[in-house]
Amino acid sequence: MTNFRITPQGPFSLAEAATFGFGHRAEASFDGTMRMAFCLDDLSGQVGVALTVDGTDVVGTVSGLPPDADVAAVRAQAARIVSLDVDAREYERVAAADPVVAPVLAAAPGLRPVLFHSPYEAAAWSVLSLRWARRQAAAVRERLARAHGRVLDVAGVPVAAFPTPGQLLAVEAFPGIPEVKMQRLHAVARAAQAGTFDLATLRAADPDDADAALRAVPGIGPFSSALIRVRATGVTDELVDAEHNLAEIVGERYGLDGPADAADLARIAEAWRPFRTWVAVLLRAAAGRVPVGNGRAA
Repeated sequence: MTNFRITPQGPFSLAEAATFGFGHRAEASFDGTMRMAFCLDDLSGQVGVALTVDGTDVVGTVSGLPPDADVAAVRAQAARIVSLDVDAREYERVAAADPVVAPVLAAAPGLRPVLFHSPYEAAAWSVLSLRWARRQAAAVRERLARAHGRVLDVAGVPVAAFPTPGQLLAVEAFPGIPEVKMQRLHAVARAAQAGTFDLATLRAADPDDADAALRAVPGIGPFSSALIRVRATGVTDELVDAEHNLAEIVGERYGLDGPADAADLARIAEAWRPFRTWVAVLLRAAAGRVPVGNGRAA
């Protein structure tokens, strides 16, 4: 076992992170430990990470670390996944200044976006979950990870990490995955090996250029390319203007006649800079905890 520590800058709730349901994650309870198993950013293998709280610090316990792996890289990846790589103190000030956002954050103190483990895993999920309910996709992903990925003991619980690109390419067929999806998963794996989902490259690229490169991968369309960039790289300030549920929430909470359109979202979100993405995630995740009358713009 190898440990690391992270001191959050600004409020952080591990309970909110552990129960932040999206993608394949659907934890409904929290026993004090957040468990993850994932492909390393360099795609060389998989590790398990158990996150706990010790005073003001978050402690990570790594299991299955390959002999030549860098624990600092695992720490950086784990921090990014739960958005602990960002100083959230300015975010708190931004949220407090907006009459709609402030009560939502107060109802979910310390909630930060939880990301996909990596752009590669986000791309694989996008292909696997297309036209499937989340529960169905999550169940198939779990079986695929247990059969062809790596199962690790994470704080006493076996957790399956998704196959690396090399492992995925070795899977010719899998029960429950149609042939076309398997072909597209292979395309994702080959693109990963070619560097298409490299984190630093995606972060540095112009968003339009990054989207074009991602959409060149079979099975990755406009929605998926945005998902990969926004929910896997750690973007904090990209405008979210094509999400129907967010449009309905903003329309209701800001007193519009109906769902917010792109122009409405762009105008309203100006007050959320430099955390437009984070505020959008907060509203989607926690607006339902606040009655409309208690969190509505005048």
